[in-house]
Amino acid sequence: MKLALFRIAIAATMATAVAGCSTTHFHKGAVIDLQLASSIQAGVDNKASVEKLLGRPTFTGQFTPNEWYYVSRDTNQVAFRNPRPVRQTVLHVSFDPKGNVTGVNRTGKELVMNVNPTHRSTPTLGRKKSFFDELFGNIGQVGAGGLGAPTNQQ
Repeated sequence: MKLALFRIAIAATMATAVAGCSTTHFHKGAVIDLQLASSIQAGVDNKASVEKLLGRPTFTGQFTPNEWYYVSRDTNQVAFRNPRPVRQTVLHVSFDPKGNVTGVNRTGKELVMNVNPTHRSTPTLGRKKSFFDELFGNIGQVGAGGLGAPTNQQ
């Protein structure tokens, strides 16, 4: 009886551990229908028709409002690890000053950059001090406060 109860407890523990390591899928950004996006034509569409077709852009250009960007990203995350990009779409729609479409560019996950910091510290110039050097390094280095400056008598 105790052996059967022990096996059930082990099975329940393993099921809980495996359930904690399941993959979580996330979608962030705009929902871009690629068939609708491919129907946008330069010289035919304008800002109003693009907004009606795709909605408001995720963001506009930093220096000109005539650049619209629609950003969509799908990621997977396993347990407590960092999320990994699975799919990314950036739709860049550019307009002329009158508001007519001049070009549509679509890019994908190839522009995602993975940056790995080195040793999780920033290299600096100068001396490298240990913890104890930092803690005890100023003992005896600073003059006694409140005694005034030394006088030079001749």
